[in-house]
Amino acid sequence: MSDDWGVDPDDEACAVAATVGRQLKLWRETAGLTAAEFGAAIGYGEDLVYKVEGGRRIPRSEYLDQADEVLGAGGRLSAMKKDVAVARYPKTVRELAKLEGQAVELCMYANHNIHGLLQTEEYARALLRTRRPAYSSGELERMVSARVARGSVFDRTPGPELSFVQEEVTLRRPIGGSTVLRQQLQRLLVLAELPNVELQVMPTSRGDHPGTAGMIEVLKFGNGSAVGRGDGKFGGRPISDPCQLRILELRYGIIRAQALTPGESRAFIERVLGET
Repeated sequence: MSDDWGVDPDDEACAVAATVGRQLKLWRETAGLTAAEFGAAIGYGEDLVYKVEGGRRIPRSEYLDQADEVLGAGGRLSAMKKDVAVARYPKTVRELAKLEGQAVELCMYANHNIHGLLQTEEYARALLRTRRPAYSSGELERMVSARVARGSVFDRTPGPELSFVQEEVTLRRPIGGSTVLRQQLQRLLVLAELPNVELQVMPTSRGDHPGTAGMIEVLKFGNGSAVGRGDGKFGGRPISDPCQLRILELRYGIIRAQALTPGESRAFIERVLGET
């Protein structure tokens, strides 16, 4: 088995990893198994067992399930999967996912790639593989899992209002190859049919629009507050100042008005899919 996710010592995930590790060690020792025997029983190496028990690795869900079965924990170890699932994501991703989970309205403009919330697992993996310096295999899977998990925003009840504007080039760039791109385009068409989702395409022929400075994201919350971020002068940093948010909302409103309508956009995506 490959290594599970490492723990950043400066991250609060350390507390979760340490607690889970202590419980696993307690159950293993109570069962009278050495780390080597336990590792062999669940299909992992002795070194990884020590790292998990020492809080230096965050175990995968299958690790906990196998440990629960071998140690006869009656579901107590498997029950920790929810806490572990959250802790295994990078801190910045957890914070972003938390905000997305609380927002009642999300406005997203993407000009380089398909927006993260819309990505399939295969597209996300292929896109993250382009990163330089490259992620390790463990880091890559951690980032992919985190990105895919953010897609749960579409399953919320009641669902938030979601508005996406994608540049045409993002629909044509063959990240991961034609098969991965086709699957991604099909995913967009499925999401575009959701009643709380408006997906629009900005044609490359639209030469003048305020999105040329880069991506824009605005998240609005039930209490009337909001947070946003954008490229250019905003440097991709989260902002909550009303004056700066007004600029982002102004830009996004113009972009949305200049893009194809949702119906026209679905037809456009279907045409690109047929050409891919």
